[in-house]
Order: sequence, then structure tokens, then C-alpha cells
Amino acid sequence: MQKIEVKVPAVPQGSYTIAIGADFLDSIIAQIKTLLRDKPLFILTDTNVAKAGHLEKLTAGTKIPCHIITPPGEISKHIATVTKIIEQMEKEALGRDCAVIALGGGTAGDIAGFVAAIYKRGVPVVHIPTTTVSQADSSIGGKTGVDSSISKNAYGAFYHPSAVFIDVATLKTLDEKQFNSGLVESIKHALIADADYFDYLTKNLEDIIARKYEPLEYIARQNCRIKAAVVEEDPCEKNKRRMLNYGHTIGHAVESASEYKLSHGQAVAIGIIAANIIEQKLGIDSKKRLDELKQLFGKLNINLQVPANIKTGELLDIISRDKKAVNKWPRFVLLEKTGKVLCKDGQWACQIEQKIVREAIDILLKQQF
Repeated sequence: MQKIEVKVPAVPQGSYTIAIGADFLDSIIAQIKTLLRDKPLFILTDTNVAKAGHLEKLTAGTKIPCHIITPPGEISKHIATVTKIIEQMEKEALGRDCAVIALGGGTAGDIAGFVAAIYKRGVPVVHIPTTTVSQADSSIGGKTGVDSSISKNAYGAFYHPSAVFIDVATLKTLDEKQFNSGLVESIKHALIADADYFDYLTKNLEDIIARKYEPLEYIARQNCRIKAAVVEEDPCEKNKRRMLNYGHTIGHAVESASEYKLSHGQAVAIGIIAANIIEQKLGIDSKKRLDELKQLFGKLNINLQVPANIKTGELLDIISRDKKAVNKWPRFVLLEKTGKVLCKDGQWACQIEQKIVREAIDILLKQQF
């Protein structure tokens, strides 16, 4: 048997800029054309974003081919939607010289990023997030993907954008439930990396809920700063980037079990409560933070009740299929204290016995926290 070694050159280092401001949506296309040297553009958005007027304001009379996802939300985040979009792009005769623009929330961004990663073996993508979730988290860091019939983001790729434009004025069109639940990702960032930021969120919550531009721009900057620092160190989630999944392992399981009737933010809030229960069972946390979080989520009117039809066994089964699982069981991100993730033996996610997770889920389902 003969062997031939194929040397693959290292991927060159890259970077991209996140522009943050208020009410500049109508200037973004011109900036993209300058950045990408007049590449043919293709916009991917959804019906909610289009109805809110963001698509019209973004294009400002410019004719750009577009795919509008319908119905909007997680229900359309599957491989059939990706196939439909790619075939439309081919009918538009778009080649490897085109670029995809993601206008919308986390679902539109995840789908657009995945489409860009696989279309003609990869074309640039630019994110214009319009929700509290996407502006805080999903538009930054290059995670893309769609769901299978079994779990979230079963198909996906790490594929970083060429640029991100965050216009906080777009948050004005969100309904209260979507806006408030989306703030959970901001709370998560504060919990894992910055206790002072957590204090800011609790003390300025009234102005944030009122959607004043100054605090919205501030939290956008803080979220991007925290996430960028983690992603720069661990772009493909080999270790430290796992801390960004705080509350997400059980949260994603609850979200999937609800058949996505629960919003992502609400599910992650429930997952954060579950993580706090695990921390208490391991003796690494006081009840003070759990009480603070219950109060904070209460002010945001986030329901922490898991639907009654969801059982412990079902959640454990979904968790065992988590995309980060090894030998059918994932590690769990836990806090040492507010603003600091527990790191054991150089690992930013911990091995937790299934028995402890089961007990924590039982407490969660019975609302005994």
C-alpha cells in the first residue's frame, strides 16, 4: 500500500467589522456594495421582517433578488427551506461571485449563513440582525445551520460573515414578548463574562424595555465585545467557546420538546434556571443568584413553566442527542460566580452525572425552585 500526503495550507487569519448604530438601515446596501466591490446580492428575510418595512427601507428602491421565508420562525428552519433558497439563487443565475444578505432574526441569519457556506462551495454573507436575540448573539461568531426532525442545528457549518450591521432602531417593531425574551441572550453574556454588565442590565431594565437607543446601543456593544473575545480564542468551539452555551443544553431540549412553540429566549431562560439548579446541587452556588434571575425574568414577563406534556425522560433523550454530545452525553457549562464560568482541568464545560441532571429537570418541571 502506498501513501501520498496532501498538504493543506493554513486558513489565513481574517476579521470583520460590526457596525452599531440607530436608524441607518437605508445606508447599508451602499456600504455593502463598497465592501464587497459590487458583487451581485441576494437578500434572505422572512414575512415578519418584510411586513415591518425593514426590507423596503433596506433596499430603498434598489432591485435586489430576495427570498422571503414563510412561515417565519423555527418552523421553517429545515433543510427543505435551504434547498428552495439555493434553487431560487440558481434560477437567478447567481454564481460564486454573489453575496448573501441576512435580514432578520436568528432563524433567517442561521439559514442565510448556512446557504452562503454551501452555495457554489461558499459565497460571502452579511448579517443585518433585527431582533434582540440576533443582535446579541446569533449574527456574531459564524455559527450557521438548520434543524433536523430530531434536534436543533443538526445540519450546519462554522462560516463567518464579511460584516455585521446592527441597527437598534429595527427593534422598535418587535412585539413585547419577542423583544423581552430576546434579552435573555444579553443576560447570558453578562452571567458568563461580566458581573458589572449584569448589574447594568438589572439597574437599567426599565430604559431597555422602553427601547431607548442609548441603552440598546450599549448592550449591543457589550454583547459583541463579550462574544467576539470568546470566538477569537476558540472559533470552532473546541473548548472555551462552549461557555456561550450556558443554559442552552437543557434550554434547547425544552425548545425542541415543545415543537418550537416556546421562543428561543424563553427556552434559554428555563435552561439558565436549570443550570442554576445543577450548580446548587453541586454546591458551587448560593440561592441568591437564582432568586435574582427569577425576579429579572419576572420583570420581563418570561414564563419559566415547562409545558405539562413534556416529561423528564423526553428531555434526557433529546439531551443525549445534543450535537455537542460525546458517547451520547454532553458536557454542561456552569458558573463559578456571576460573571465567571467554572473551568475545571482547563475545560470550560463540565462532565455532570446523568443522575444530577435528571434530578435538576425534575425540580424544574415541578417548579420547586
